[in-house]
Amino acid sequence: MMFMELDPGAILRKETGLDTPKIMRFVIGNPLIMKEMAKHVPDAGAYAPVTILVDERPDGVHLTYDKMASLLAPYGNPDALAVARDLDSKIENLLRESAV
Repeated sequence: MMFMELDPGAILRKETGLDTPKIMRFVIGNPLIMKEMAKHVPDAGAYAPVTILVDERPDGVHLTYDKMASLLAPYGNPDALAVARDLDSKIENLLRESAV
């Protein structure tokens, strides 16, 4: 589910008057997955839905995603981490498929 689409590149383009850089931030997720993590670690709500950054650079398009498991690891909850790892796998597959 797409929650929000932001265009941080617009700020830089406005400053330079150029057509670049192209940088988009997408806030996406599944509320049911977030609910499963938040049941075990309420702070998971601070990290979900996830953010994916897509930016165009001279060497190509880059996709950036902070892994949910790394964000929740400090809480030490194995149940939340299992959900987070599954989410990371889904997001990574989505990014791979999108990059083709």
